[in-house]
Amino acid sequence: MTKRQLMTLYRRLYRAYGPQQWWPAETRFEVMVGAVLTQNTAWTNVEKAIENLRRADALEAERLLALRSGRLARLIRPAGYFNVKAGRLLNLCRWFHDGGGFPSLDTLPTAGLRESLLGVKGVGPETADDILLYAFQRPVFVIDAYTRRLLRAVGLVSGEEGYEALRRFFESRLPPDHGLFNEYHALIVRHAKERCSSAAACRHCRVEAPL
Repeated sequence: MTKRQLMTLYRRLYRAYGPQQWWPAETRFEVMVGAVLTQNTAWTNVEKAIENLRRADALEAERLLALRSGRLARLIRPAGYFNVKAGRLLNLCRWFHDGGGFPSLDTLPTAGLRESLLGVKGVGPETADDILLYAFQRPVFVIDAYTRRLLRAVGLVSGEEGYEALRRFFESRLPPDHGLFNEYHALIVRHAKERCSSAAACRHCRVEAPL
């Protein structure tokens, strides 16, 4: 996998779908909440759960921590696995609060911030990197099932590579540009929602042509 191939794929995606303006959220903290809630569910379900939290005026770490776990679980029920996710969300809120919030956490180097996030129970590499990229604007590349599938479809990977290996592939071959990584991952997510059509100009097929 070369820089040229990765940038060719990026340009195909951008021509097909245009800028995505991702992550859809009103605040950086809301991005963090969404990163936990989106685990193993569709984004449409996450939106419903976040709207419930917004109506309850609970989209701040301190306010979430003040909720009883049962009430929090009910509010995020649309996102699925609501009891598990309530616990994970509270773990993240405690980490955020104890770490001094954005003023303090923003001063940490990316590697240290990532290591700290991965120490939060329920936060795995993909969730941590979502938070780093979209809430902290750090140049880390998120690897998800959509990314793995697309890279396999265009012949860049076998599909057996581990998460960290694929992340390093991207980060070592592309400039450490938060804006590029943001748009690239968002475009991959957008592409994953596309379906082949019978039209001659099927953009799904144009993106997935061998590199």
